[in-house]
Formats: sequence, structure tokens, C-alpha cells
Amino acid sequence: MISYLEWSANAVFVISVILAARNNVNTWWTGIIGCGLFAVLFYQVNLYADVTLMVFFILTSIYGWMYWGAKKQLHPIQRTKMTNFVSFIAAAVLATLAYGWLLHEMTDAYAPFIDSIVLMFSVLAQFLLMKRRLETWVCWLIVDTVAVPLYFSRELYLTAFVYGLFWCNAWYGLYSWIKIYRSENKGEKTWQQSPLSAD
Repeated sequence: MISYLEWSANAVFVISVILAARNNVNTWWTGIIGCGLFAVLFYQVNLYADVTLMVFFILTSIYGWMYWGAKKQLHPIQRTKMTNFVSFIAAAVLATLAYGWLLHEMTDAYAPFIDSIVLMFSVLAQFLLMKRRLETWVCWLIVDTVAVPLYFSRELYLTAFVYGLFWCNAWYGLYSWIKIYRSENKGEKTWQQSPLSAD
């Protein structure tokens, strides 16, 4: 039976993700609430790595809220240089292998390497989202693609279903942000490389 806590956590988190896809600054404070609820839920079922991820999301959401501007004074959407993005992906893969091995050797974690993909690519996606980088949605697509079967196998059926919706929303977010990026850059090529350090 799905608990009220799981219903509440997913409901608030859905709102946060939809707001992110709509380029809305309110994604951050709703995300903080959703992550807090999920942290409690995961703690109750002994998913401590997921608790750590939720705490990370809360801390980075506070920073993201400040970066985007609490008064909706939004920074423009930007691109990441392809060489930098490839380096980020490679680093996430290496971190996944290292953390997955650590969990495999030192804990009784369920599907440690698969779970590590969700963790590491969520971290990368979150940092890109905070900086309003278009590539954040590519990373979220990876996360959601892996998370759906993972959570389903843990019998977290509602959460798996919601992450399926997140997968669809990530496609919408990518489309929406490409459209906004083109508008902000007056028709420049969507995949034009931009400096990582640009604000």
C-alpha cells in the first residue's frame, strides 16, 4: 500500500520538475520541500544513499534558488562547450564505477552500480540545472531512464511511475529550453558551443 508520505513526496516533486521545465524559479523551493519528504521516506525504508542524495539536492536547491534569483530575475539559458560536457560525462561514469564498487564491497546495497548511475548523473544534472545549462535535460533523461526500472524492482511502484513522467517531462524540458535558447540568442544555432564560465 502506498503511504501518504510517498504520495506527498511525489506530488510536490512533480510540481518542482514541471516548474523546472517551464523555466520557473519556483522549482527550487518546491524541490526543497519534495526532497525533504523523500529523505524521510527513504530513511524509513533504509535507503541511506538516497537520503544522502536528497540532502545534496536540498543544499544545491538553496544555491540554485539564489543563483536564479528569488525575485525571478533569471539568468539566460546557456550551452556547455562540447569538450567540457564530454569530460563531465566521463567523470560521472568513473565516479559511478568507483562508488558502485565501494557499495558492492562494503555494503549489502541493492544493484549498487545501477543505483550509482542515478546518484552520479543526478549530481551532474543538478549542477548543470543550477547554472541553467541546456545539457541538464540530457543528464536527467539518463537518470530517469535508469531510475524507472530500478525503483520498480524495489516495489516503489508510484515512484517508478512518477519517474516515468519525469522522463517525458525531460523531453519537454529539452524542447522548451532549446526554444528559449534560440529566442534569447536571436536564431543562433542551437548547438553552438558557449564558454562554460559564461554567466
